[in-house]
Amino acid sequence: MVYVLDQASKAWALAALTNAPPQDLLGAFLRLYLVRNPGAAFSVGTGSTWLLTILAVVVLVVLIRASRRLGSMAWAWAFGLILGGALGNLTDRLIRDPGFGRGHVVDFIDYNGWFVGNVADIAIVGAALLIGLLALRGIGLDGRRDGAGGSGEADGSGEADGIPEPRGTERDG
Repeated sequence: MVYVLDQASKAWALAALTNAPPQDLLGAFLRLYLVRNPGAAFSVGTGSTWLLTILAVVVLVVLIRASRRLGSMAWAWAFGLILGGALGNLTDRLIRDPGFGRGHVVDFIDYNGWFVGNVADIAIVGAALLIGLLALRGIGLDGRRDGAGGSGEADGSGEADGIPEPRGTERDG
């Protein structure tokens, strides 16, 4: 869903904002302004587009491999947000000008002149916040809470994320 929203919003931005002046939504605090970004966040690494493309592919592969260990709905949401966002920006790098692997990411949401982003960036930041919260709460990829009741289970009740254990089975711990 993140990927579809990201690509649809970028198509809209290219059609509606190309050669247009900034469009205020909340004054200068939040406005629409089209930018083609060859770098990463805050336009860092503008001369390293290929490296950013390769890094995005590595992140996607690592996340897909790690997703096999998911046992938590919250971690699944975080992975989905990151995957959708990373794939959205990677698509730009692969298909947009100036060419394959060097394409510029379409950014159009201007936050008070501090930076300009897109829907993929919002998803990635949301995922980072969710991952931070899960880490603070000690919830692992499998849904178990670190050190809870000494059993390694979410709440010591034999359940992780509210999913009861089948009778006659034990978790690895």
